Amino acid sequence: MISKPMDFIFKYGSLLVIGIVIVFFSLWNEHFFTYNNITDILRSISIVTFVAIGVTFSLTVDGFDLSVGSTVSLTTVVSAALMVWYEQPLIVVIVFPLLIGVVVGLINALLIVRIRIPDLLATLAIMYIVAGVHKTFTKGYSIYNNMQLTDGSTAPGVFREDFLWLGQGKWLGIPIPVILMVIAVAGVHVFFSYTRWGRQMQMTGGNEEAARLSGVRVKRIRTAAYIASGVFAAIGGILFSARVGTGQIDAGGSLLMEAVAAVFVGYSVLGAGRPNVIGTFIGSVLIGVLLNGMTMMNLQYYINDIVKGCVLVLALAVTFVHLNRKKT
Repeated sequence: MISKPMDFIFKYGSLLVIGIVIVFFSLWNEHFFTYNNITDILRSISIVTFVAIGVTFSLTVDGFDLSVGSTVSLTTVVSAALMVWYEQPLIVVIVFPLLIGVVVGLINALLIVRIRIPDLLATLAIMYIVAGVHKTFTKGYSIYNNMQLTDGSTAPGVFREDFLWLGQGKWLGIPIPVILMVIAVAGVHVFFSYTRWGRQMQMTGGNEEAARLSGVRVKRIRTAAYIASGVFAAIGGILFSARVGTGQIDAGGSLLMEAVAAVFVGYSVLGAGRPNVIGTFIGSVLIGVLLNGMTMMNLQYYINDIVKGCVLVLALAVTFVHLNRKKT
């Protein structure tokens, strides 16, 4: 008697909550369910979604990456510095932060896969190290056009228009970050569903020993997952810088919890019971709708953290109650 309602809640609960929240905010404010506001919500969640995709990769191989928020902060200020301080071309401004994401992922993999430090401890340490690196690099200052440097001179460069287009531009009326997000979600879904490496990542996360006995090169697969996590966090940092037009220190400070909440909400989407990128996207949508609606209700900004925490707790509760019930 209890199992069927619980199964229904587990499979469709997050979708129902999104629907209920949208109806509630639409009745509260007539401007909520409009094209402009919906595109604003999607644009606002694009950065979180990229970071959450990175977390999805690490969780898929039964790991966890706490360093994604710091990676966002580092790549945000580095991309800004390459333009404002060093006047570099667009290709350098994009590629160099991506390489930073690769390096962070490789360091995480070295500590976790090779040295066998538990993933939470290893990525927590890297989180602090990366945070210290980006604050040392900027000396604690955000980077912006015509900023005054420590020697009293003015920064020679400015944010490039073609770079800002990535975060602020539109194509056929659709924000560029939204287009990039949809492409990323679709591409990662195809990767996990139809490619050898994607299926091997899922096998590794399901049962590492069984995967190894089946011929999967587990260490290589887990290393690739952490590299992907770093790269997607770096993309989030690039888009953040392009969206706000400054290199803000601690840009990724609030993104870690939102990304984790989105991933765990995604566990319950259509009864997946495991990390999946479609669920991660739906989790991001839920968080984006909640935050946007609360902003329209003129609630204090610090209530957002309470709501995000509650969403995460509920997602974890529903997921693990269901999984534990299946085991028994």
